[in-house]
Amino acid sequence: MIIEARYNGPPGSGNGGWSAGIFATAVGGDAGPGTVEVTLRRPPPLGVPLRTAPSADQPGRHEVHDPDGALVAQVTPVAEFTPTVPGVDLATARAASADYAGFTGHPFPGCYVCGPEHPDGLRIFPGRLPDGRTAAPFRVPAEVRPETVWAALDCPGGWAVIGPGRPYVLGRIAVRVTALPRPGDECVVTGAASGGEGRKALVHSSLYAPDGTLLAHARATWIALPAD
Repeated sequence: MIIEARYNGPPGSGNGGWSAGIFATAVGGDAGPGTVEVTLRRPPPLGVPLRTAPSADQPGRHEVHDPDGALVAQVTPVAEFTPTVPGVDLATARAASADYAGFTGHPFPGCYVCGPEHPDGLRIFPGRLPDGRTAAPFRVPAEVRPETVWAALDCPGGWAVIGPGRPYVLGRIAVRVTALPRPGDECVVTGAASGGEGRKALVHSSLYAPDGTLLAHARATWIALPAD
């Protein structure tokens, strides 16, 4: 496994959702009806070979290591989870996205998923709805893989808690993919905060097809970075 440089999140590391999707797929997380949770133990490195191996301590868990043997992530099957975040129509998602806070203050403006300065990213710009949820349109790229869905579900949840001077990074994400979106479709992604404690924020996100069909949903834990 190699996370290519274009799939970056914070500078020098992989986007959390895309990286987690790569790790889940590598251990078979995109096959069958199960749900998989990925815990990131350090920023996923770019451009280096990563390997997976069964955990010696917990049956069913796999670990991802870098070339030096350092633990990068853990991949674990988990039970199905709720809730999903209710969808909105495309017009509402577009209106919310127009006020995306990341246009004027983004902690990582080159992020593959939500960075306005990424030249070839997914360009998902989740803006706030009046009830605190986020929503954004998502134009599905020509090549769709399971990790595309993991990535699309990542940042819309995070932007439910990210604020000015309050950067967060993904710590853990579990995803349930019912169906992959169709290339070229304009889908809708929604996100919502669901709790938290200390530096940890709990969020959910959901991906909907143009006709409103739920395609995938996620729950995640985001970690606030220490203040400068």
